[in-house]
Amino acid sequence: METQTPLICCFPVFFALFSVVYIIGYFLVFRSWNRKQRLDASSCLISLAHGTPAVFLAIFALLSKPSSFASPNSNLQNLVLDFSIAYFAVDLLHLSIFFPGDFLFIAHHLATLFVFVTCRYLALHGAFSILVLLVLAEVTSAFQNIWTLAGLRREEFLMAETVYRTLSPPFFALYSIMRGLFGPLFFLKMSIFYLSGEADDVISRWIFVSWIAVVGGAILVSILWVSNLWMELFREMKKANYTKEK
Repeated sequence: METQTPLICCFPVFFALFSVVYIIGYFLVFRSWNRKQRLDASSCLISLAHGTPAVFLAIFALLSKPSSFASPNSNLQNLVLDFSIAYFAVDLLHLSIFFPGDFLFIAHHLATLFVFVTCRYLALHGAFSILVLLVLAEVTSAFQNIWTLAGLRREEFLMAETVYRTLSPPFFALYSIMRGLFGPLFFLKMSIFYLSGEADDVISRWIFVSWIAVVGGAILVSILWVSNLWMELFREMKKANYTKEK
């Protein structure tokens, strides 16, 4: 039987890893881009380094130990939580230093860190629900970051414009399915379980109520965000068709 994970974490190692990736992106990979583009692109690079690996790590951790909403965190599950905590901490530092006025993203990162940190270090239970949500959120990461990088240079390079336009529909569709369908369905199931009181003995009520509030808010913002992207895409398509007809 697996023993409970001690409060010795891999966060410092992962924090250093993402910091190095960010520095490499800024000073080497994107050195020829303008300053704002370099900052945004470096943030995308650490998101790429986090998103897809986090999906595979989370799936492996979930499959390695059958769990439920109230199960204690396994060692591997805690490792994945540390990995994600480090990423959001580095990106939050990036936002706080270079884009302090970006309140929405800063608030998003703070709220996400709150959920991960309380699960990892306070509740010591419930990683199953957090990691399933992580998979649903990050499965679109590669699409989103490549799409974002192409968008940064779409006005300068035809290839970037082509990549941006080609990726938009499938990215929006996958994002809509994950964040607008599977995410809300799992969130509903999670909320019903926690609010039923079945986890009260292992997770403090204030913790899981705050998780429900944060996750619910994040899902709502995601749906609004992708809805705006769909509307913008349809406007561009309509405009392009109108131009061709003329």
